[in-house]
Amino acid sequence: MNLNLLVIGILILIVFYLVGVMKQTWLLAGFNEKAIRDKGRLGTVVGWGFLFPLGMILIVHSFIIYPYDHFALAFIMVLLLLFVSLYINRELLEK
Repeated sequence: MNLNLLVIGILILIVFYLVGVMKQTWLLAGFNEKAIRDKGRLGTVVGWGFLFPLGMILIVHSFIIYPYDHFALAFIMVLLLLFVSLYINRELLEK
């Protein structure tokens, strides 16, 4: 069992709750607030589309050990970030 991944997964789920459920988009860094049309939808997309799956994957990976698990975890994180970023750029940004 990897305790570090478990703690990080739980912390990410706490941030998911704040961003995805409570719509606290001020916790998200690196975006222009004036360019986003719907901040509530941004919180939903980032929370349910990125933070929740990432937190759950980290918690599951904390209990399972297999070869090249760090590479698989990094690959999954990059894919989640890529899909959420593309969706936000296509659907939520002012054009």
